[in-house]
Amino acid sequence: MDLQKARAMLAHADLIHDETVVQAAVSKVSAEIGERLADKYPLVLCVMTGGAVFCGQLLTRLEFPLDFDYLHATRYGPETQGGKISWRSAPWTSVKGRSVLVVDDILDEGLTLAAVKESLQRMGAEQVLTAVFADKLNGKKKPIAADFVGLTVPDRFVFGFGMDAGGVWRNLPAVYAMKGDA
Repeated sequence: MDLQKARAMLAHADLIHDETVVQAAVSKVSAEIGERLADKYPLVLCVMTGGAVFCGQLLTRLEFPLDFDYLHATRYGPETQGGKISWRSAPWTSVKGRSVLVVDDILDEGLTLAAVKESLQRMGAEQVLTAVFADKLNGKKKPIAADFVGLTVPDRFVFGFGMDAGGVWRNLPAVYAMKGDA
């Protein structure tokens, strides 16, 4: 995408959640995580690439010891049975016997996050919890519900705060939706 098209996309987008709401959501999730995991010495796994912004800001608010790593996984496609995923990068840190917190940007259909959780359980994680910045209200039955949710977004193409639109605007401090995508 070129610079002019990216700027035009943002100029014509609808603001869904401003920076104040976004930061309040990060604070809320960090407090909830602290209540559940402060005494567990968890392994926090960031789902790349979308989870980077949320996870980075979340980490600075978690006031207890933890290990950090990342993973990068994608689904093969909707025809694949069993939610099989392709690991672009599996976690380097062992999950065996650990409380693991998986942090991602958005829970859309939930297939990839469900498959990641299942894989981590098969790898021997004692407990796998999930945190998403946004849960999309798409009316679909999802195979997983996140343990921690920052905020909800409408069933539209959203971007900002880790979520991209054509590869751009992950860096925005607020959440937007494409116009005409209602």
